[in-house]
Amino acid sequence: MRCCIEAKIVWRRRAAWKILPRAGAISMLVLFAPACGKSTSPAALDLPIYFTCDTHGRLEPCGCFVGQFGGLTRLKTVLDAEAPASALRVDVGDAAAGREDYDLIEYRYMLRAFAEMKYDVLNIGAREAQFTAAQLRDLKSSSPTPIISANLLDKSSRQPIFDSYRIVQRGALRVAIIGVLDPRAMENPGDGLAVGDMESAVERCLAQLRGKADLIVLLAFADEAALGRLAQEFYECKVILGGKVSQPAQELIRQNRSLIYFVTNESRALGILRLRLARGADLEVTGNEMRLLHDQIPQDASLRQLMQGYRDEIRHARLGVDDANSLGADAVPGVRTVASYAGTEKCLACHQSAAAVWKHSPHARAFATLMDPKADADPKCIGCHTVGFGRFSGYRREFGATKLANVGCESCHGPGSLHVRQREGDGTVNFTFRPLGGGDCVKCHYGEFSRPFDWDRFWPGIKHGKEPSMSVAAEE
Repeated sequence: MRCCIEAKIVWRRRAAWKILPRAGAISMLVLFAPACGKSTSPAALDLPIYFTCDTHGRLEPCGCFVGQFGGLTRLKTVLDAEAPASALRVDVGDAAAGREDYDLIEYRYMLRAFAEMKYDVLNIGAREAQFTAAQLRDLKSSSPTPIISANLLDKSSRQPIFDSYRIVQRGALRVAIIGVLDPRAMENPGDGLAVGDMESAVERCLAQLRGKADLIVLLAFADEAALGRLAQEFYECKVILGGKVSQPAQELIRQNRSLIYFVTNESRALGILRLRLARGADLEVTGNEMRLLHDQIPQDASLRQLMQGYRDEIRHARLGVDDANSLGADAVPGVRTVASYAGTEKCLACHQSAAAVWKHSPHARAFATLMDPKADADPKCIGCHTVGFGRFSGYRREFGATKLANVGCESCHGPGSLHVRQREGDGTVNFTFRPLGGGDCVKCHYGEFSRPFDWDRFWPGIKHGKEPSMSVAAEE
């Protein structure tokens, strides 16, 4: 007959980093549940878990503005300074920025960065699941960091692309890490892929792990509600880390017999969960926090070199965005794009007062700011530093600084070739630019790329309009 277990729950509170405005103190749940008549193993192990999610390609901050937070370059500095050798280091998913060919190149460098940070395992998120099955198989064979996913499947065979779980040894204890992706977290997986039922995948893994692990950690790229459902159904998963959420967890959640904790925020926050465990004893939580990776944390030099390696490779790579024909002239089926980009010089020849304002604005030097970090060929950067990048007649990387570089008139107003033709006397053209407002600015000036964006504060620095002579003529 099993003896009774008396659980004593002690709540403690400690100060926490303020991740978001509503962030307050983070609660810590400490459990002590010794079995009656049994002595706890003296070989208790302190097991800190450092986990990330939603890195979104942020190997390092882009550097457009000072004071930018986050980046794997800062994460490595923190881990090197404080994470002990026994710590688990895991990523829940969405480390990649997207599905483009340059995103895949960057992701390969990020895998090397995770390896340098001694990550035990990476879970697949929605963004990684947008790569093709062939690309993911290649990543599996070449990644220096183990990648897992129990329910990302080959569409034909319905077999997992990656290992479903990984068992790591910590002292005398075995820790199993399972990875899943909520099918509701994404619309369309990549070519040759399917996302299976999350609960069935976890159930299958638990059956395979029976008797093989002392602690089971579940990495679930899922939202808060889904994390709660997993905890209710699978009490064997003592720790559940997420996920696809809107903000980092403000407190450690205990549901059923599981601890739930989640992080996001594009690598600006690091989740830390400190545990103590021993074979035959219940899990004890000794601390938890959300660590803010602020701009005063030095960036690791080796990972900055990795970022430079990515930019050097991307500069010489032939990308899909470099093929003007692949961009297509018809952005919307049945609607043909007639106007093309004429270039800022064409505008300045007639709009002289606007030209004077533009030449003294940061917009006129936007492309030059990419030169020092050697980001002038990085598709992730040049879209907001050139005219029309990614569109049929817009900037192309082969132009360098010679054509359609910098933030010009057409960056905001749109392609102006029809306007030029009309002003040069082409009577077959009747063209009017659409009205603009503050909403047009936030396609580039958002979040950390402004401090923050405020139309009333930003507009005076670039204020322009009709030429004075035209205004006088209109008044007369």
